[in-house]
Amino acid sequence: MNAKKLLLVVFIAGTVVALPFVNRIVFGVNSKEVNVSTLSQRVISPSILASGYLAHEEEVMLSSEVIGKVAALFVEEGDVVVQGDLVLRVDDKNFIAGLEQSEAAVRINTIDIERQIVRIDNLERQFERSKSLYERSLIGEEEYEVARNQLDLSKIDLLSARERLAQASAQLDQVNDNLSKTQVISPINGVITSLDIKVGETAIASSTNIPGSSLMTIANPASIYTEVLVDEADVANIEIGQRAEIVAIAYPDQPMQGVVRFIANTAKVAQGRQGLSFVVKIDIADPGAVILRPGMSCRAEIFTRQDQEVTAVPIQAIIFEEDRAELRSDYFIFVNDNGIAKKTKVEVGLSDDEYQELMSEIDENVEVVIGPNQQLRHLLEGDRLNATRVEQQ
Repeated sequence: MNAKKLLLVVFIAGTVVALPFVNRIVFGVNSKEVNVSTLSQRVISPSILASGYLAHEEEVMLSSEVIGKVAALFVEEGDVVVQGDLVLRVDDKNFIAGLEQSEAAVRINTIDIERQIVRIDNLERQFERSKSLYERSLIGEEEYEVARNQLDLSKIDLLSARERLAQASAQLDQVNDNLSKTQVISPINGVITSLDIKVGETAIASSTNIPGSSLMTIANPASIYTEVLVDEADVANIEIGQRAEIVAIAYPDQPMQGVVRFIANTAKVAQGRQGLSFVVKIDIADPGAVILRPGMSCRAEIFTRQDQEVTAVPIQAIIFEEDRAELRSDYFIFVNDNGIAKKTKVEVGLSDDEYQELMSEIDENVEVVIGPNQQLRHLLEGDRLNATRVEQQ
């Protein structure tokens, strides 16, 4: 019994010692543990990823054209308005007082003109009488010249009165215009997206960002779109009309479909990004139940070509090598040739986030090394392989 136990222990120990030698004979000293797969047909949708934000195409920021305290607000943030709706009124007391003064000035100048006309009529009759007397030598030349000068001066006074009336009328028009501007009207159909002033605060007629210069912002929710920045290296592949998938960061699981409608002609240097970028605008076809708000961050995947079914391998299986001396770059894959790594040059085509099209004619039954990535990046021509077959989904 003890002899049998001893023999068993010796056998186990010998097996353990022999395993490394068996492994060397069968797999080779430096055999690499790799995953392999055969070529497959894949639908590839070439695309470009870009980030940006949501914005309204039709959006207006209302500001006051006159200075005054806000007397009344007729809307709240979130209210729907129609073009022509009264949304705010500035206190018009001072403007009404100014209107009354301007109307009085017009009336006074009108009366003055009428008085000048009557005076001229009288002076013309007096001049004609003096002229007749002078021609008959009944009055002297001095008296005749006085009558003529009075008539000429009265005509000048009439011209002056008419100029004063024109000035008063212009002032009246200006006061009326300012009075009408105390009534702030919505210029578009839309929603009040922000309300920046309260009743009692002073509205400032200014385009600067000082308190009171901005009254409210109105936007048409139907005009919301996505504005993204595309790297200059990718913009050549973007065309108007291309399909895009947009995901707002607030709704990561609710992608929306869109269409490219604008590509900027001039590049810009975007803050926080290296290199040049081009603005691309994408219309959102149907946001569905998602509540979109301008300023929301989003990302867009722009599909640069139509979906195509091609022969493809996982993108990590492609080895890229660049020969800068000869200004040439090549692509390779490793195939499993009876347990030996064989480096094979290939031509590549379309790609997406996961797969790369192979345009070279390769036997579909060939096993391509697809990973692990760490092993693949250090794999050399002629290396022995311990391959595990992986079926692609």
